[in-house]
Amino acid sequence: MIEDKNYSDSGAFLSYGLIIIGLALTSGLFMFLMRQTIIVMSRHIEYDQKNEIYAHYQKLDITFYKQHSTGDLMNRITEDVGKVRMYTGPAVMYMANTFVTIVTVLIFMLNVNWQLTLVVFIPLPFLSILIYKVSDLINKRSNKVQQELSNLTSHAQESFASIRVIKAYAREKFFSETLDAKGDIYKKENLKLATIESYFQPLMALMIGMSVLFTVWYGGHLVTAKKIEAGNIPEFIMNVYRLTWPFASLGWVTSLIQRASASQERINEFLDTKPDINNTEMAPTETSGTIEFKNVSFTYPETGITALDEVSFTLKKGEMLGITGPVGSGKSTIAQLISRIYDATAGEIILNGKNIKDHNLHHLRKNIGVVPQEVFLFSDTISNNISFSANNSFTHKDIEDAARNAAVYDNIIGFPEKFDTMVGERGITLSGGQKQRVSIARAIIKNPDMLVFDDCLSAVDTETESFILNNLKQIMKNKTCIIISPRVSSIKGADKILILDGGKIIESGSHDELLKLKGKYFNLYELQKN
Repeated sequence: MIEDKNYSDSGAFLSYGLIIIGLALTSGLFMFLMRQTIIVMSRHIEYDQKNEIYAHYQKLDITFYKQHSTGDLMNRITEDVGKVRMYTGPAVMYMANTFVTIVTVLIFMLNVNWQLTLVVFIPLPFLSILIYKVSDLINKRSNKVQQELSNLTSHAQESFASIRVIKAYAREKFFSETLDAKGDIYKKENLKLATIESYFQPLMALMIGMSVLFTVWYGGHLVTAKKIEAGNIPEFIMNVYRLTWPFASLGWVTSLIQRASASQERINEFLDTKPDINNTEMAPTETSGTIEFKNVSFTYPETGITALDEVSFTLKKGEMLGITGPVGSGKSTIAQLISRIYDATAGEIILNGKNIKDHNLHHLRKNIGVVPQEVFLFSDTISNNISFSANNSFTHKDIEDAARNAAVYDNIIGFPEKFDTMVGERGITLSGGQKQRVSIARAIIKNPDMLVFDDCLSAVDTETESFILNNLKQIMKNKTCIIISPRVSSIKGADKILILDGGKIIESGSHDELLKLKGKYFNLYELQKN
């Protein structure tokens, strides 16, 4: 009988052991499937949301970018989207896991003794509240740390970008000391964050210890009263540890939800922003023809400054227009209105007999070659920078011809890697004149219907300037060209010249006609001639 009893006990032990292993494997399988479903889904949501935000950024106009910093744009597409993903992924998963675990364990514990179950649960809600409070403090401190890191990074980035100016003015020590000061602030904020994070584990250990202590104390009392068996006490202690993370995660998940809510509001703020410049015509439109400004006025929305005041002029197809005037007279504004970077506040711009707002926006910009004042080159090869306007699909001969016409070919050939030379961030490895000429090559390789030069010859000498302008006369035959420059030498060969001052046209005519007037243009010509 004793042998049979031992055999029976061994069999029960083995069967219970196999059941525990089976349950553990089943739990692991479902945890794997849950992570594969929810976490993978959250990554897909993150991917789609980032693409949606980036696509929306592309649609917004220049006013939006003047009102928001690059850091803010990047933060919303990275940090804010990441916080939303934490809600759609881990937060949802842990909420489901917490609910199932608490309900399952609660049923088992209530079947043993409801009073002991209540005692076990007493410290756990306090654990959730404490974790929530600590998580909230960690979140606030983390935001502060991120802000200081952003300041530190921005200072370092600005130092690297302006290294030529820093060295020219011997300001290396000042910038190093400034970086040290910002680094010290960043270190102090990190230490404050580490101090708060150090409370996390002790608080959890305290709450778990109190729950275990209550379990042993009250459980021992129940065993003495023969209401439960002694083996129920270690069973309840194991359940305490099983419930620890679910209750701790309640506070953590609550904090995640709050962060996600705030981040989604910030994301929606941008997604709800509508561009002021809209495309009302889907079909391609003819952009080659006469340009007419009819009493055009424009006030910059971000500053309230009126740049143009009832400006009117006509430029026929194939003509070259020169525009000059003092700083702030509205020269560059005309270029921005023609390419619809902005829309006129009042008046009309007529292109080929049709209001410019009724042209296909994409087709309009595709057929205008704009060379802006501030040249921007990508961190890529010279070849790819020149061919940028058509998805880098031009032949090497097209690129070389554009470089020759822009008078930059000889410079490029002089580099060891020639057209495969990497220009560095914002073209820092090139001189100002070389960058301008690469930008000109980028515009003329498009063979556009209209070419707009916005003071983009300021960094080249007069000989190179003359060479480029002579090439333009051949390239732009039967096409429209606008040259904006404070230098008379750049515009004197134009068919028509406008002199702006205070947003108004004060003189207009050909070079010879304006000289005969002996007005503003004549004075400018005489001053620059000497």
